[in-house]
Amino acid sequence: NGMKGRTKDLTAVVTMADDGGSSGKLRRELGIPPPGDLRHCITALADEGSLLKQLFEYRFGGSMGLGGHNFGNLFIVAMSEITGNFERAVAESSKVLAVQGRILPSTLVNVTLSAELAGAAQGAAVVRGESAITDAGGPIERVYLLPESATGYGEAIHALLQAEIIVIGPGSLYTSIMPNLLVREIGEAIRASAALKIYVCNVATQPGETDDYDIGSHIQAIEKHVGAGLVDYVIGNNNLSRPLPATSSSQLVQPTFAAEYADRVILADVVSQENIWRHDPEKLAQIIMTLYEKQAKRA
Repeated sequence: NGMKGRTKDLTAVVTMADDGGSSGKLRRELGIPPPGDLRHCITALADEGSLLKQLFEYRFGGSMGLGGHNFGNLFIVAMSEITGNFERAVAESSKVLAVQGRILPSTLVNVTLSAELAGAAQGAAVVRGESAITDAGGPIERVYLLPESATGYGEAIHALLQAEIIVIGPGSLYTSIMPNLLVREIGEAIRASAALKIYVCNVATQPGETDDYDIGSHIQAIEKHVGAGLVDYVIGNNNLSRPLPATSSSQLVQPTFAAEYADRVILADVVSQENIWRHDPEKLAQIIMTLYEKQAKRA
């Protein structure tokens, strides 16, 4: 969100591993790619306060018929039927909401996110499906896509190769960020790109996914899955002055990491005053632009 006012040439590359809620139902019943994460990006890049933006996020109540479905998801599905093309449906839906930028899937292959767990309850060492992973009850050893040979979406690959800045995160480490990086051609495009590459570490841990993780744990998890050296910098929050409520199952991510990462980690107050679980978009965007300007001067 914070980058919207700084450039109109924004591209979001979105995971296609969602299999829960409205997206999961549509995916199973209609055999289409999951629209939910794409819809989230469309509304994030739409004009603030727009009635259409509110409409896109509207969720029908009840448990029958349309119950649980999101209007924006249904809109994208209908647009897909009209245009005959899912990618075009996303592009046309973006136009309807006057989105500043492009939203692209990382792959059009029907992928399933799977996880190997350590100490999983009842010996269930492997969990299949993004929506089941955080509820599985064991620390995540690794995640992977099936099929592992899933090809990257061409426009997304091209966008990464042409980018000046690539920002990875914030978001769910194993169920939102990793599914993109694990599409082999997407990971390769990020490495090959001449862009400034930044990983934004979450402000708070995610229960069932990153319990007790500090900044170093996030870096190590990414390196374990896709190798070292993917990003130039890691931005982490160091404002821990306001603790999370005692009733919260999340914790603030501690600004600790191995000495070997010291030259890449940028610590700053990036937490939102309104929501201490999240980043302040403007603070974050300012740090990103400062790093970009610094790199541009060295070039």
